[in-house]
Amino acid sequence: MKRLILGGVRSGKSRLAEKLAQESGLPTTYIATATAQDDAMQSRIDHHQANRPATWVLIEEPYCLAATLKEAAGVEQFLLVDCLTLWITNLLLLNDEARLKKELWALQNLLPTLPGEIILVSNETGMGIVPMGEINRRFCDEAGFLHQQLAQICDQVILTVAGLPYYLKGNN
Repeated sequence: MKRLILGGVRSGKSRLAEKLAQESGLPTTYIATATAQDDAMQSRIDHHQANRPATWVLIEEPYCLAATLKEAAGVEQFLLVDCLTLWITNLLLLNDEARLKKELWALQNLLPTLPGEIILVSNETGMGIVPMGEINRRFCDEAGFLHQQLAQICDQVILTVAGLPYYLKGNN
């Protein structure tokens, strides 16, 4: 099953994804896309690491998500990617349009072919005002387009608000 979990900052999306991974009983690989560019981000990373079971495998991959998923996926394997919007940010900051398009395309085309359980966590950015600044608008556009594509591919789409899951697609 492929799941997309969306939500705002601190909405409970990562907690829900981690709970679903634990409940699966499958060996879990956590694919982290974050990079610690400052102390505040390092604190967030530390918080996430402290809450994960020690038995989970950790892969830190800020750019080549599709290739990492392809290598880690398996029939009796659970993959949890946290988070797509940080991944998009990393790619946008490379300032390489061809690389961005290649990586987005690779994820969208590979995901339906992968075996096992996969959860993709991402920040929903399309519910507020249009941000100022070209890079900010570009980020929201790329995230929104990716979410739309993945929502079509995934078996289940969940929006988290105040720690509560709202099933948009594939309700249990």
